[in-house]
Amino acid sequence: MAAPVAIHLEFGGGAELLVDGVKDHHVTLPSQPEPWDVKQLLVWIRQNLLKERPELFVQGDSVRPGILVLINDADWELMGELDYQLQDQDNVVFISTLHGG
Repeated sequence: MAAPVAIHLEFGGGAELLVDGVKDHHVTLPSQPEPWDVKQLLVWIRQNLLKERPELFVQGDSVRPGILVLINDADWELMGELDYQLQDQDNVVFISTLHGG
């Protein structure tokens, strides 16, 4: 059984508007049989943080194109994207690069 994981989530560039305008979230993901990965984190965010229009944040199993994801200040593409296993005290940042006119 994987232990609970305490992480810091940050939303910026407009993505914070999808989570009640709150940029910083310190969350503890509950224990579960396997380690938490980013794919499971996105499901958790959709169920617990996204208040409206989740389609502006998630698309299928991943984030929408136009949302930059950083894990501990590194592009998530270098970290394995959805398969990255979250570690205690990780910092995950979601920045929307899409701007409406």
